[in-house]
Amino acid sequence: MVSKMFKSKNYKYMILLLNSVFLLVFSHSLLASDLAKEKRWADQIVDSIMVGEAVWLEDGKNKFLGLFTEATTPKTKGGLIVVHGIGVHPNWPDVILPIRTELPDHGWATLSIQMPILGNDKTSKDYIPLLKEVNSRFDAAVQFLKQKNIQNIVIAAHSMGTTMANQYLTTKPDSAVRAYIAISMPNDPKSKELNNVKKLGEITEIPVLDIYGSQDLDSVLRFSKKRLKAGLKTNPKYKQIMIKGADHFYQSKTEQLAKIIRLWLLKNAPGKEINNPAANKQEAAPSNN
Repeated sequence: MVSKMFKSKNYKYMILLLNSVFLLVFSHSLLASDLAKEKRWADQIVDSIMVGEAVWLEDGKNKFLGLFTEATTPKTKGGLIVVHGIGVHPNWPDVILPIRTELPDHGWATLSIQMPILGNDKTSKDYIPLLKEVNSRFDAAVQFLKQKNIQNIVIAAHSMGTTMANQYLTTKPDSAVRAYIAISMPNDPKSKELNNVKKLGEITEIPVLDIYGSQDLDSVLRFSKKRLKAGLKTNPKYKQIMIKGADHFYQSKTEQLAKIIRLWLLKNAPGKEINNPAANKQEAAPSNN
């Protein structure tokens, strides 16, 4: 009788254990970027892109979309990796499109990249498992720019994109990444992965520009002073700027945002300018007049 009870309990325990293992494995298989959604975004973007060209980058497992725009000036000052926020794409009209299309007119090539995404109903906490995917995408973007002979590289990230950039910059960033622009960086002190104040204090080797709007999200505004304190404490090249009247998406403030970025880059990421064959060829082309 006792033996049967023991076997019965062991059997139930094994069933529960197997179920737990299955659920764990199954859930981890779901904790990855929604590649179908990435493809839908890419199909829409590639067909409608007006500035720049679509390029496909490899992260070691999958291909992902990048939008590369060469500098329109005779000399290229460097390359800007542009990183979007939660659930959107590299040609998003708020923040991302203005930066990726305006900076090339001031000597900066831009590469706006598709980051891992989930469904529209997901929150920042749902993105935590996806952070393991971001480093390989940043590495692929850096290597792409290096192949273009661009060695002076800056990351410009918005919203959830700053969390992803922080993940990369606090692990093993490429030495070609010379500066970092964080736009509307949120914070969740209860989560190790989303505690951007702490991570900001760990980015000490490169200049950092921390931009936010006076009408930004609560998770950005509430921690602005703590970001300032953490940045200044460990990084003498940290600077914080608040744009008056700007909300989280900088609507009607994109021109001011781009100008702040451009002027900051002049001082903090001068780099070594390289010839831009495309612009030089354009200038040398004979006139039809």
